[in-house]
Amino acid sequence: MKADKPVECVGCNTFDVGSILDNSELEVKFDKIYPTQAEAEKALEKLVQKARDTESESDPCQIETEIIAVDGGFQVKANFVFSCQAEVVIFQLGTRAV
Repeated sequence: MKADKPVECVGCNTFDVGSILDNSELEVKFDKIYPTQAEAEKALEKLVQKARDTESESDPCQIETEIIAVDGGFQVKANFVFSCQAEVVIFQLGTRAV
């Protein structure tokens, strides 16, 4: 799993010297059903804000979202593509309760 060349992410101010962060995972997919549309919208708003707080200024997170009415509630589907794996980890740690 270790790359021949160390991976550097200027936006994150990180330099990988052989850890498990090899920049192979840049995408986070989110899919959850909420009982009401208001709860779904609030959760999506939190997710997008967390992504914006996490992204690097030089290479912003690419975000695709949708809320779909389904049996039992409203499904939030979101896809976040970050510029480096360190941002993915930071984002995931901050979104456990959403």
